[in-house]
Amino acid sequence: MPISFYRKIILFFIITSSSAQVEKEVAPPYHIKTISFVQNDQNIVPILKLGEGFQLQFDDLFGNEANYYYEIIHCDYNWNPSAIPKNEYLEGFDNQRIQDYTNSFNTLQIYSHYKLAIPNQFTQQLKISGNYMIKVLDESKEVLFSRKFILYEDLVTVPIQVKRARTVDNIEMKHNLDFTIKSNTITFQNPLKNIKVLLLQNGQLNSGIKNISPQYTIGNDLIYKYDSETQFWAGNEFLFFENKDIRSASNNVARIDSNTAIYGSFLYTNSARANFPYSFTQDVNGDFVVKNINAANGEIEADYAWVYFSLSAPTFRINKNIYVTGMFNNYNLTPEYKMDYNTKKGIYEKAILIKQGFTNFKYIVADNKGVIDSENTIDGNFYQTENDYTIVVYYRENIDRYDRVVGKGIANSINIIN
Repeated sequence: MPISFYRKIILFFIITSSSAQVEKEVAPPYHIKTISFVQNDQNIVPILKLGEGFQLQFDDLFGNEANYYYEIIHCDYNWNPSAIPKNEYLEGFDNQRIQDYTNSFNTLQIYSHYKLAIPNQFTQQLKISGNYMIKVLDESKEVLFSRKFILYEDLVTVPIQVKRARTVDNIEMKHNLDFTIKSNTITFQNPLKNIKVLLLQNGQLNSGIKNISPQYTIGNDLIYKYDSETQFWAGNEFLFFENKDIRSASNNVARIDSNTAIYGSFLYTNSARANFPYSFTQDVNGDFVVKNINAANGEIEADYAWVYFSLSAPTFRINKNIYVTGMFNNYNLTPEYKMDYNTKKGIYEKAILIKQGFTNFKYIVADNKGVIDSENTIDGNFYQTENDYTIVVYYRENIDRYDRVVGKGIANSINIIN
């Protein structure tokens, strides 16, 4: 056979093997709930400074003190595993059993609460910056779930201006990010090739804008002033409910059902807000807080409740799905969070098991492949919406073997300018 044939075969295997290596977050099974990155007793978006400690926490509703293990993988900008050996990015060991767990106390829904601290006695340090994937494994060493996090060095500054859209058609509905990358410690080599950025809205790592090159440079400053490439649909303020006292109706909880094994919190029916004028409501941009107002330790004393969501969207009849999402479920578009249409009532409904406290949520429209339709969203897009924006800067010199994260910038659209 001709040599070109063998070259094609080899190229095929190279392409397929490299594409198969991309690390994607694995959604947890039904019995794993309330996964969160925690720092200083607060939920955080997992973008942390190199050297800072944090915890990964989650609940297992089986409550049987199962043995779980963890693995940490360093990745490049595109979430392919890095080629560097593990001992170059991790001091100590992973693939260790998670030893810090406690059973729930005085709750109707039993569960075991797990905490994995990084660093710990086995994993003393993560030594380099970059993208990381942490995997939680069961006793069979099968992946139970996985979550992304990013460690950054503080070597660049990223001043950001949040502006209204530069395109007239979307001026009422989008936010545009103008930003500059500055550094007194790095002299950028070939920035068009070696600098990459990740633009995030409200810390959603799986829906960021990537592969944007600097538009031009001034000295060592890299300038990004695009009209359309750096725009986000503005969305609307997050909705919320509060059931810190699980036995009484509170903010946006219409009634409580206490006749079942686990309490039910029935929320007021939400109306689709796309065709209504923008109205400001205070939110925490998708975050949630676990709290039982009648207990001291919410980690193990907060109970779970069936939360009944309902949505009135009479004009929504396109062939797509509606999901209930937020940081409480990592914006997962899985069947567990997909709403069902009640033909008798003419509304969309869904019951979701959620740990009590304060929870932000929103309705997302997506097709069967999980492609989100941000333009035709249920609650509309309004430039007045308050959103957090983060820009993560990656740098890889010609001699480097991995993508460093050399800094980040943050901004909020409450300071939006025309």
